[in-house]
Amino acid sequence: MPGNNATSDDTDTPHESVLNVIDRVAEMCFGLFMALTFVGAVHSATAGADVGHTMLVTALGCNLAWGLVDAIMFLVRTLADRGMRFKVAMAARQAPTVAEALSTIRDTLPSGMQALLTDADIEPLRRRLANATTIPARARLNFRDLLGSIRIFFIVVLSTFPVVIPFVALSDVKMALIVSRALTLVMLFVGGMALGRHAGVNGWLTGLAMMALGVALTMAVIALGG
Repeated sequence: MPGNNATSDDTDTPHESVLNVIDRVAEMCFGLFMALTFVGAVHSATAGADVGHTMLVTALGCNLAWGLVDAIMFLVRTLADRGMRFKVAMAARQAPTVAEALSTIRDTLPSGMQALLTDADIEPLRRRLANATTIPARARLNFRDLLGSIRIFFIVVLSTFPVVIPFVALSDVKMALIVSRALTLVMLFVGGMALGRHAGVNGWLTGLAMMALGVALTMAVIALGG
């Protein structure tokens, strides 16, 4: 079985971004929504001159914790996905028949793609996997994965500040709440626009759709007492 003991992990292209646009926007929105929810909850339960500091500490502590959880889960998902690809590569090399190898590869594809691709379409991929010389001995994480998890952590944590800084900078809590929610909606719009452009659709529409989602969440927070 040639190449099974290679030391390089050929699972990612050298110039591939650690986190793509979808990953970055999704993590930013996650951080915004978490901070927005906690700000609403703390606002409904807290009063007094120290409310800004309380909101900052509470929301930042929440996003620090969830940023760490999300970073670790990114590594878990990456390792699991890489293990699945390793399993497919091994099946392509070791399957008793070509038909079994093709079936294994097909089963890993999204259901929509399975209906579109024939065995003839998948066969070049099977041959490439069968003849590969850089398949690692096992699935493993690398430095780029660690870098990706660190970036996720900081995206989630930094997304806290536009939501909570108005409560620190402004003495009027009601005005700070308005500014906080406005900044959140602006960031959601920018994130939605980036997603739309990445997907090849109208960025303004996706930005407005993301803002609408933010408005719906804000209304839900308010309805729940935030």
